[in-house]
Amino acid sequence: MNRESAALPGDPPGGRRAALVWGIGVAVYFVAVIFRTSLGVAGLDAADRFGVNASALSTFSILQLLVYAGMQIPVGLMVDRLGTKKVLTLGVVLFTAGQLGFALSPSYGTALAARALLGCGDAMTFISVLRLGSRWFPARRGPFVAQVAALFGMAGNLVSTIVVSRMLDGLGWTATFAGSAAAGAVVLVPLVLFLKDHPEGREPPPAEHAGAAFVRRQIALSWREPGTRLGMWVHFTTQFPAMVFLLLWGLPFLVEAQRLSRETAGGLLTLVVVSNMVVGLVYGQIIARHHAARAPLALGTVAATATVWAATLAHPGDRAPMWLLITLCAVLGACGPASMIGFDFARPANPPERQGTASGIVNMGGFVASMTTLLAVGVLLDVTGDDYRIAFSSVFVLETLGVTQILRLRARTARRERERLVASRVEAVHVPA
Repeated sequence: MNRESAALPGDPPGGRRAALVWGIGVAVYFVAVIFRTSLGVAGLDAADRFGVNASALSTFSILQLLVYAGMQIPVGLMVDRLGTKKVLTLGVVLFTAGQLGFALSPSYGTALAARALLGCGDAMTFISVLRLGSRWFPARRGPFVAQVAALFGMAGNLVSTIVVSRMLDGLGWTATFAGSAAAGAVVLVPLVLFLKDHPEGREPPPAEHAGAAFVRRQIALSWREPGTRLGMWVHFTTQFPAMVFLLLWGLPFLVEAQRLSRETAGGLLTLVVVSNMVVGLVYGQIIARHHAARAPLALGTVAATATVWAATLAHPGDRAPMWLLITLCAVLGACGPASMIGFDFARPANPPERQGTASGIVNMGGFVASMTTLLAVGVLLDVTGDDYRIAFSSVFVLETLGVTQILRLRARTARRERERLVASRVEAVHVPA
């Protein structure tokens, strides 16, 4: 029997109700991504509003990602112990307050605090949505469900790129960010009223452990699995090039270094998002049918990204041709779907009671890489007098580190997965009495 196509014993049934409940969680994630990426189209406006240079501007996104990354393991533990609904509700309250605070901030310091609050709430969304999907859908649907969730996240990015940028031009800073904060209240209502952590009759056993010893054990057992570590490094290596581009530095690079209009630059950012959505559906289907394609897809995406970035930065002349910038943005669109492959390594390596913790470790990888690169680009721009070629060359350093770790852990993870498959088949054999 095909392992990928067979429903596992005890799997959730999926179906229409599962899609509706899961859709509520996805809607929360959709709004969180709008708030997270809204600064990406407002970077130049923020620099003017608060009178800051490139390093200080990058601090907004760095602090937001620092909080996000630092919260991943605590959030994973919270999801494992408290359930999805409680964690998502707290997340909505925090990221909505952060977005509203950012709209009303009179100074750089208060704006930083607002972004940190937003990052804290945002950190509670994606892991919760992954856990919700695993509770409501069969395990064989896991890769596709995760990619679709990420697709809706990119749709939120698309809203930032198109809608928020136009609102900034027409309504100004305060009205744009304060108005968008209302979306948090909109998704909070169905979350509180209708979301359920799991289908009826499938309630997990109550947690028997608490305290620091339990926390340490959950983290240690998750980290001990090579699949968890491989997943983290896949996420680390694949996610950050597009994240850095969309979150902050893409628009300044296209406008200041490539001398494009803001409208044209916005169109290229939109291309990244659209490409991400299309590639996400393709990757999800491929991995659901061919488990062995995970590592080749991840490494191929890294290779393509590095190649196109190198061609763009090394192109002679003051600016790259439009066809090359279009290619760059289309390839960057594959980074997000490739990063989701990290969760597909961690998921089979950990039992259900550790899924949140393991997902938190994986998710931390890409955001640590993004935070590091955001800082490096900002500092290098200030040091070199806005030389984007030197600043963006920092991308290759982290990609090299990540690929080295992926190659180191790949064989070990495959061996552990084969051992588990053999063990599961032995347990499934029933000898007649």
